Amino acid sequence: MEREQLQPVRMIERLDGKITRMIGQIGNRVPHVAKEDGVYDHTPIDWWTSGFWPGMLWIMYDLTGKEHYREAAWGYDEALERRWLEPNRFHHDVGFQFLPTAMLKHELTGDADALRRTIFAAGVLAGRYNHEGRFIRAWNDDKTGWAIIDCTMNLSLLFQASEKTGDPRYRQTAIRHADTVLEHFVRPDGSVRHIVSFDPATGAFIEALGGQGFGPDSSWSRGQAWALYGLANVSRYTGDARYLDAAKRVAHYVLASLPEDFVPAWDFRAPDAADGPRDSSAGAIAASGLIEIAKLVPEPESDFYFRASRRMLESLATRYATWDRPEHQAILLQGTGHKPAGQNVNVSLIYGDYYFVEAYAKLAGWKRHVF
Repeated sequence: MEREQLQPVRMIERLDGKITRMIGQIGNRVPHVAKEDGVYDHTPIDWWTSGFWPGMLWIMYDLTGKEHYREAAWGYDEALERRWLEPNRFHHDVGFQFLPTAMLKHELTGDADALRRTIFAAGVLAGRYNHEGRFIRAWNDDKTGWAIIDCTMNLSLLFQASEKTGDPRYRQTAIRHADTVLEHFVRPDGSVRHIVSFDPATGAFIEALGGQGFGPDSSWSRGQAWALYGLANVSRYTGDARYLDAAKRVAHYVLASLPEDFVPAWDFRAPDAADGPRDSSAGAIAASGLIEIAKLVPEPESDFYFRASRRMLESLATRYATWDRPEHQAILLQGTGHKPAGQNVNVSLIYGDYYFVEAYAKLAGWKRHVF
């Protein structure tokens, strides 16, 4: 790909054509994974990834003003709300679902129902808070004492709810969970645990679990990306340098662990890290998070993070994208979902596509914060 085509404004033009084509290919589906055939699947609306496709559409609407993006994105938060009235599996990831749909829709259109849906989702997330352990419970069923690093990204839903309502309790809950992330998830070297188990009655730490990484002591790359991005967000919302320092520590660990092409292995400490599966989604998430860190630090330090982000994005765009495959319904190839379970390895993942679009939008001058 020519260097000029990698420039942010030119990339947005390229994405405009690609995502417009995806609208016709995906229709009203709720995509999560596209495998070898290049066709995105259709998941239930309450699946944790349901916000990313409409989030891409809202970003493109904001960037281009083209009505077909608005029309395609409009109904997703309404469908999410209807699901509350049925048996469902909503959990800690309501931020991933409602921030790119309802919250962004409200910001762009002023729709009052979209804001109401956002605040309701924030209440659900806050209701999962364990006061003794100072953490937001992950998942459902019997996992009452589990917390996961992914939820750091969902804290933005609570901060935004506080800003919109004036109620400090959402913010207080987010800060307390973020403090638990600093204490129990981020290791001194900047590597990150995926799952931490607490006694749900007393809040006492029990153990770390491997989760989607190789093991309890490994370094799952997408978890690293969630941590550096999420902690940067917490620092932006609070002004507290502790979270920014932790985000930078995680970012430096990630950058020091990257292979030559700057796209992460699925787990930086896995035995097959050098020649095993990559995770393009981890690269896209980390690239967008590095931009957030860059915005919070002074020059010339910010240049370091901007350059790192652009290098990751350019590698994704030149080595991992589907520009020459118009029939393929995704943007990025070689994502890894859950390798220990043998699920979704070397596939396209909708959240990888979303964060790739979000990161390039930021580099092209887009000023909004979804998370």
